Amino acid sequence: MAIYRFRVTFEDYDDIIREIDVLSSHTFLDLHQAIHQSTEYNPEVSSSFYISNEQWMKGEEIAYLPNARKKERGITLMENAKLNKFIDDPHQKFYYTYNFDRPFDFHVQLIKILQEESGKKYPLTSKSVGLAPKPFGAAIIPTENTDKKGEKEDFDFLNETEYGIDDAEDLDLDLMDDEETQDGNEEEKDNFSEGFSDNENFEDDY
Repeated sequence: MAIYRFRVTFEDYDDIIREIDVLSSHTFLDLHQAIHQSTEYNPEVSSSFYISNEQWMKGEEIAYLPNARKKERGITLMENAKLNKFIDDPHQKFYYTYNFDRPFDFHVQLIKILQEESGKKYPLTSKSVGLAPKPFGAAIIPTENTDKKGEKEDFDFLNETEYGIDDAEDLDLDLMDDEETQDGNEEEKDNFSEGFSDNENFEDDY
């Protein structure tokens, strides 16, 4: 049986590449699930392939978990659509949107038609380049290293910018305080001397 090899790239991250081998008799749902076995995204979200031209313009839609409006329109479902029924070009292109709630868009292109190899289980990922970006809203699971890093950053921040004033500003303020204290002491000393002189004159007059 013929094997279709598709190159899958993110529209916004074209340096991240997956090449997926599927049987010609597989469905679009098989391809959808194979893509996300390689990206490690949850496949159980509303998504669609679109038959595309050379400029990646969207044509007929093939959907998974479509909304009610699309169902009423009689949209083609991934699980019912075999790939070989939609391949008219040896370099066939599909525009693919994953997760309409928080979408990633992909370019999916047929790049080779091969012969099935015995002993291999399809679909399979024949090539993987780069790490898939985290899905929007994905939680970051803390690890020991990230905890230690966070503690260090907090410690440095408190030491360097406590109350919004850095060390250099603290030093300037301390010098200003010392100068003001010295000026104040000199002023008090002058006042005391003047007061003492007044007392002497008072005694002489008396």
